Amino acid sequence: MRAKQQILDEALALADERGLGAISMRAVARRLGLSSMALYPYVGTKDDLLDGLVGRLLADLLPEPGASTDWRERLRAVARAARALASAHPGAYPLLMVRPSVTPDALRVVDLVYAALLDAGVPEPEVPRLERMLSTFVLGYATSEVNGRFAAGRRGAESAHDPDVLPAHARLSRWLEDEVDWDAEFEADLRDLIRLIEAAAGSTVES
Repeated sequence: MRAKQQILDEALALADERGLGAISMRAVARRLGLSSMALYPYVGTKDDLLDGLVGRLLADLLPEPGASTDWRERLRAVARAARALASAHPGAYPLLMVRPSVTPDALRVVDLVYAALLDAGVPEPEVPRLERMLSTFVLGYATSEVNGRFAAGRRGAESAHDPDVLPAHARLSRWLEDEVDWDAEFEADLRDLIRLIEAAAGSTVES
C-alpha cells in the first residue's frame, strides 16, 4: 500500500510540474528509479494509474472528524476544498473533468454529496442529477480559474464592442469591465446552487 501511495504521489508531482500529457508508466517509474514493469503490480495499467490519481486527489476532500452536521455547510466545505485543490495541483486537476470517480476515496466523496442532498430533503430520484450539477459547477469553475479562462474572458470584455455587432456586450460593458472578486463570485454561485437545492427539496428554510 505504501508503494502504491508513493507511485501516486510521484505521478501527481509529475503532472503538476509538466502537465497530464507527461504522465506515463515509464516517466513515473524513472522518478522512482524503477523500471516501468515494476509499477504494474501496484497500480496496474496506465488507465488504472490515472484512476488512482483521481482517488488520490479526491481523498483531500474528505472531511475531518467533527465536521458540521448542517447539509449546507457540508456542501460548501466540499466545494471550497475542491476549488482549493485546483490551486494546489493545477497540472493534475483537469483529470477530474475527464476520468470517472471509481476509486474508493472518489466514491466516498460522491457519497458525502449524496448524503447532504438526502439530508436536505431532495427526492431520491433527483439526487444523482443534482450531484452532477453541483460537481460540474465546482470542477468547471476551479478549472477555468486555474487555466486562465476567466482572465482571458476579462481581457476580451475590456476591449471596445461595436453595439451593432455585439449589442449585449455593449449594453453590459460597464459591468464587464469591472474587476471581479473571484472568491465572492464563487460564494455567490454556491448560494444560488443551495437555493436551487432547497427548491428541489421543497425547503423554505433560510440558509
